[in-house]
Amino acid sequence: MTSMIEQFASSLSFESVRGAKDLHKRIIFTLLMLVVYRLGTYIPIPGVNPEVLSEFIRANSAGILGVFDMFSGGALSRMTILALGLSPYISSSIIIQLVSKLIPKFEYLTKEGEQGRRKMNTYTRYLTVALAAVQGFGVSILIEQMGGMVGLGSETILINIWLFRLVTMLSIMGGTLFLMWLGEQITSRGLGNGISTLIYAGIVANLPSSLISAFTMGREEGVYYIVPLLLVMSSIIFAYVVFVEKAQRRIPIQYPRRNAQEAMSMPNYLPLKVNISGVMPPIFAQALLSIPILTIGSIAAVASNDYVNMFLNLLKPGGWFYMTAQLALVVFFSFFYTSIMFNTKETADNLKKGQAYIPGIRPGEQTQNYLSYVVNRITVVGAIYLASICVIPSIVQAHVSLNSFFGGTSILIVVSVTIETISQIQTHLFANQYKGLLNRKKK
Repeated sequence: MTSMIEQFASSLSFESVRGAKDLHKRIIFTLLMLVVYRLGTYIPIPGVNPEVLSEFIRANSAGILGVFDMFSGGALSRMTILALGLSPYISSSIIIQLVSKLIPKFEYLTKEGEQGRRKMNTYTRYLTVALAAVQGFGVSILIEQMGGMVGLGSETILINIWLFRLVTMLSIMGGTLFLMWLGEQITSRGLGNGISTLIYAGIVANLPSSLISAFTMGREEGVYYIVPLLLVMSSIIFAYVVFVEKAQRRIPIQYPRRNAQEAMSMPNYLPLKVNISGVMPPIFAQALLSIPILTIGSIAAVASNDYVNMFLNLLKPGGWFYMTAQLALVVFFSFFYTSIMFNTKETADNLKKGQAYIPGIRPGEQTQNYLSYVVNRITVVGAIYLASICVIPSIVQAHVSLNSFFGGTSILIVVSVTIETISQIQTHLFANQYKGLLNRKKK
């Protein structure tokens, strides 16, 4: 017996797609917001020489600066008002979510429903402003140390230097807040998660330049195996990501049967993704790893450029410190974000209220313990999967000096967001078909 979703999928046609007016509006709105985002990545910061800074970023493209530039859609190398991307907002979200688990007052807000969620979002925005200001000031100092200021030589008076730092800080802070607002608009009125969609757009936008740089490097250095290596590695990672992202652990669920016809129907399942946390752990890990280079490392550059070199070398992909920190952060956020995405107590209570039960498991506390046991085991597999996706390509990338686009994190984000977007499009199409069937029934 085919499922209802399979029946709807088999009946999808051009007419059903054309009739989904709400889906059309969401797609058009998302595309327009992405166009605005891409235009914003070309608005330069006043008083900055992008050529000098672009050469510096390209020279360190294999390090954390290259990864950060990829997440910002190339805005960092062009030193535009969106140079920080969504890093301050993501870091603020991490801090607020951690605080909500440690401080009872914030934990209470998370349980207050829509009103509590709005307060938590307000705190996240305030913290984003503070982090963007600190990191923007650090970027202004980095620009100054790299000689990226236009018309400001060694004889420049002190007030002009501080004016440049203030303008740079305010420009970057304003760009970050605009990008945060843009992501929220996509989430509420477009398709998919706005933050993930913007990061996805930035990565895909860098694909042509990444391919060109890889081909150029292989031709200039005579390393002709780079292109086949890219194709093989990317194909393996794509297949690996798609397989795991679609993998599920199905827990059988039974409901009280009222008649023989229902008893013969297909059993119900509680589907649990192997990677419940999704793409957020790698994004969170990259956001936290980028904080030192944009704050501590940049501010320390006032005293000596040796500090900058130390941070760049320490945070270079393939290095022991970078990989250890990335592994620890990815594993930690896999468990942490899973606990947020899937509440075992709430799920057990909902099953009990719906008079559903897991065969052989009593409703209530035993169901909660069983779900916690299963989720923890799944999360271990998901954490190993995410860690392998992030770390193993980083090792290859460090030895072959590949562009950051070909790392596992970027491919993971591209595949995951694509799957999520397709799933949402299908959901809207199915809802439109249900609506059409109900209208026919009324007639």
